[in-house]
Amino acid sequence: MQFPKTSAILLAMLVLAACKTDTEFDERGGFRIARSACPATAIPTYTGDITLFNPPAERRAEAIDVTASIANLRATCNEAGNGPQIQVTAEFDVQARRATAGPARTVTLPWFATVLRAGTKIESKQLGQVSIVFPEGQLRGTVHTSATAMVSRAAATLSEDIVRRINRKRKAGDADAALDPMNEPAVREAVNNANFELLIGFQLTESQLAYNAAR
Repeated sequence: MQFPKTSAILLAMLVLAACKTDTEFDERGGFRIARSACPATAIPTYTGDITLFNPPAERRAEAIDVTASIANLRATCNEAGNGPQIQVTAEFDVQARRATAGPARTVTLPWFATVLRAGTKIESKQLGQVSIVFPEGQLRGTVHTSATAMVSRAAATLSEDIVRRINRKRKAGDADAALDPMNEPAVREAVNNANFELLIGFQLTESQLAYNAAR
């Protein structure tokens, strides 16, 4: 299954926490970089909520059947060791609400977990489903689930040469003493290509995505 075309376009507009990378000036005359090879984890814009209608083609508020959102997203990642892959596990809750309390009911919703490299390149994608149980007479239901992804250790690790260029000491008076090494094209490209993100969201249809974007 592929992302809807609109979803692919929106991947370029993600509102994400930056990867665990920080470059700051070193008062001793250089820059120092603090960076983890573990991917940042986030929910892409417009994919953290889903709305089901009855009938499905209707979009009036009166026709809303079930709404759900992804909450409490948190990730664990262990980059220790020398294995070729780094494993990251994202845990999250899906909290749902139905419009009318009634008999016990189960609603199944699809989600995705995508590893994105350099902000635009899809490295892998996992599809899953969660089933939310609404007990009889209850409006709300919650389920906890998780997704696991692997990231290439080599691809997520900066080369010694790039790290050395970033951390190189600069003396006062040097032509490049106050220049951020991240402005160097080769350095910027290397850091960008080593950045990975694990994106979690609902696998929406074109219509559902358009609804979220228009709200």
